[in-house]
Amino acid sequence: MQSFRLLGIGLACAVLAACEDKAEVTPPPQMVRVVAVSKTQYQPGAEITGEVKARIQTELSFRISGRVIERWVDVGSHVRAGEILARLNDTEQQADLDVARAALESAQAVVNQKTLAFERARALVKSQAIPQQSFDEARKELTSAQASLEAAEAALATAEDALSYTELKADTDGIITARTLEVGQVVSAAQSAFTLAHDGPRDAVFDVFESFFLGGPPLADVEVAPVGDRTLEVHAAIREISPVIDTKAGTIRIKVGFPQDAQWPLGTPVVGKLRSSPRSGMVLPFNAIASDKGEPAVWRVNNETRSVSLRKVAVARYRKSDFVVTSGIAPNDLIVTEGGKFLKEGEAVAWEDK
Repeated sequence: MQSFRLLGIGLACAVLAACEDKAEVTPPPQMVRVVAVSKTQYQPGAEITGEVKARIQTELSFRISGRVIERWVDVGSHVRAGEILARLNDTEQQADLDVARAALESAQAVVNQKTLAFERARALVKSQAIPQQSFDEARKELTSAQASLEAAEAALATAEDALSYTELKADTDGIITARTLEVGQVVSAAQSAFTLAHDGPRDAVFDVFESFFLGGPPLADVEVAPVGDRTLEVHAAIREISPVIDTKAGTIRIKVGFPQDAQWPLGTPVVGKLRSSPRSGMVLPFNAIASDKGEPAVWRVNNETRSVSLRKVAVARYRKSDFVVTSGIAPNDLIVTEGGKFLKEGEAVAWEDK
């Protein structure tokens, strides 16, 4: 009887020990912080640096080849229309001009001689002192001489043009922003010598990464300010968006037209605040983001089972302190923002309701 009593006590102790071990195996719910998802409007934006440029600028070049013997302007020089900027060696052109003038004088003398001969022949043919054939010959020679004179005049004009091409002149008022020639250098025809920024309207030019355009073009209104003084901010309108992408930099050029009262110097570094049209999305803090096989995800809490599951999400934009989700979760879902680092699929969690 005593042995049965001891056996019963032993079994009871074993059962109690098993229950104690089971209680120790079951972990308590993981404490986390959660946030309820809400749908909101957000407006993508970006601050892009750029610079002030002339709305119109041209590349100036000589129309003939030659060696540069004089240069009167440099980068930063303000020039007037018709002002001579540089000159080529014109020895050859001057010689061609002298030859053309001599040829013109000779052709003029021949025309004068043939004109007198023609007038004499016309008087003689009227009196029948010479045959009609002689008169026709005189008229033919005069016509040929006049044609030679016209050719000589054209050759002189061509020589004068060629001489004028040895001087490079500004085609309008403006500022020299680039120079690619030096005195003594041999240049080719049409080789760029100066870049001339025309006086007049100015643009702020920005190179914007193409990813900014994935949701459509930016709004026309842009806030522009010099990098050194943000208090001078002005509102300007986008004037031109390049239709092509710079394949090397992956950017698209945007030109913003300045108002007339914002005449900042060329080359001024500026900051432009670009914005896209408002969109709908769900904004979550950065500490809510997780990863599912390298793709963005979040821990979603099942309010009924009080457990978590990892959900992949589509992130529309990463911002300074949060990110915007467009799919993968729904409004009013509870998302873990703290304590999700060591969570497992289906793990029980607990949180404080606020």
